[in-house]
Amino acid sequence: MLGPTDTYKVGKGAVEATLAISGDLRAFESANIRTRIDGVIEKVFVREGQPVAAGTVLAKYESSEQDASLRSAEADVAATKSDAETAQWNAEQSKGLFKVGAIAERDLRLTEQAAVAAKARLAAAEARQRTATNTVRDTKVVAPFIGTIEKRLVQDGENTSRGTQLFTMVRTTILELTGSLPARSADDVKPGQVVRFTADGRAFTGRVSRVSPTIDPATRSVAVYVTVPNPRGVLKGNTFATGQVVTTAISDALVVPATAIRANVDGTRSFVYKIQGGELVMAFVRTGISDESRGMVQIVEGLQEQDQVVVGSPGTLGPTMKVTIIGNEGGRGGGRRGQKSTP
Repeated sequence: MLGPTDTYKVGKGAVEATLAISGDLRAFESANIRTRIDGVIEKVFVREGQPVAAGTVLAKYESSEQDASLRSAEADVAATKSDAETAQWNAEQSKGLFKVGAIAERDLRLTEQAAVAAKARLAAAEARQRTATNTVRDTKVVAPFIGTIEKRLVQDGENTSRGTQLFTMVRTTILELTGSLPARSADDVKPGQVVRFTADGRAFTGRVSRVSPTIDPATRSVAVYVTVPNPRGVLKGNTFATGQVVTTAISDALVVPATAIRANVDGTRSFVYKIQGGELVMAFVRTGISDESRGMVQIVEGLQEQDQVVVGSPGTLGPTMKVTIIGNEGGRGGGRRGQKSTP
């Protein structure tokens, strides 16, 4: 006799082929923020763990000297611009006078040279103004992207030199899982594939973003990078995660439980025990995807929907053995109503 849990009605279901992956979750983007000027920090506005938007002012330097230099540079530009305009006007007037013979060619050349020299002085003054503007801009240290302050390394009133590291920032709204797979599986993994994983006991989803084009000669493995959205900041950087890369997914495959699949004596062929006419029939099958997470196997050939097969090891089984299914479910799976076979 077989109980309802010992049989399964073949039906359609979803199966996925997966590859195991594990690794550390790291910040998608990080930056060591350094000062571009020498000076004294007037005020630091952020602390560790504080979220900031791109462009947020993190710290400000004393800027009286830089502000004065900018004002001086702006005044120089105004003066040299006026001189350049005057020199250009003189050169144009001289050209007209030369055409009617009112001045000598030497006088014309002198006014033209004066106009060129005035333009050069204006260009130099504008360059100094740009430098001064940039220096004033650099007295404010700003966040380069949206993220979180990981480290604050300076205090108010501290005197720093150019290149001193002030902060470390990380972008945690997106994390990246860096894992590796055996080289033999490299061709099965492609950007865009879904990755389901767990970290800190919770389930998350990401997608393959990159696959290394080279094999690590020491481990014979390939590095795989998975982008993981983290808009609420639930996941923390450096958390260890384990998961599965979904390499193939079929939503309407013909499936049976993995425990229904058996092998012949020499292990060369797979078969199931199908219940037909009240007795067991050895039905050889060709299998496809084996979905370990669901415990199901795709049947490519050898069975049809509504076929009833034996699952597990309910006792000694063999071809032509008479069976009776007790209960009124008639087996799990594609069919819900039972059938009863008599020996």
